[in-house]
Amino acid sequence: MLQLPRLYPILDAACFPDAAGMFAAAEELAAAGCTLLQYRNKSGNARRILDEARELRVRLGTSVRLIMNDRADLCLAAQYDGLHVGQDDLSPAAARRILGPARRLGVSTHNPEQLAEADKTSADYLAIGPVFATASKANPDPVVGLEGVRRARELTRKPLVAIGGITRANACSVIEAGADAVAVISDLLRDPRKSAEEFLRVLG
Repeated sequence: MLQLPRLYPILDAACFPDAAGMFAAAEELAAAGCTLLQYRNKSGNARRILDEARELRVRLGTSVRLIMNDRADLCLAAQYDGLHVGQDDLSPAAARRILGPARRLGVSTHNPEQLAEADKTSADYLAIGPVFATASKANPDPVVGLEGVRRARELTRKPLVAIGGITRANACSVIEAGADAVAVISDLLRDPRKSAEEFLRVLG
């Protein structure tokens, strides 16, 4: 069974003024002790995404496991450790065929039906959310709340990642509801190292 760290930062290229800012944030997160990062770029072309992904790999070395969002082909090309897919992306079965058995595969879900379906796949971990209101997506799914996390926990034995509006103030309640890890974007943007250190301290 995959062991997830409590804190799962997501580096969303849209949240940074330029790539240099994102690289600097990644290095600060690694310095704070983060061991798993997801790189997400919904608007860049394949060449830009691959260039940025490779640069992250060079800067972070092997101390941080890197997960590519959406793109199985670029996950392989950048030699990332895993892939995360959403409900509108490649199916988990198709993603697994491309990735092979060794790389990690995560799947986003937004309700009990999606989670139960994803639980039957070869995904290594499942994500549930948005737990709270979030500004990181243009058209977010309905908020599931802590009750949604509890329900998800009942439906799977796979590692469970909660995402959506999670902050240092509410992270513990999400873990207590049954999540193994919290995925965070916005609350790590300001002073990433200090923010991540506070998250890690809160999450124990």
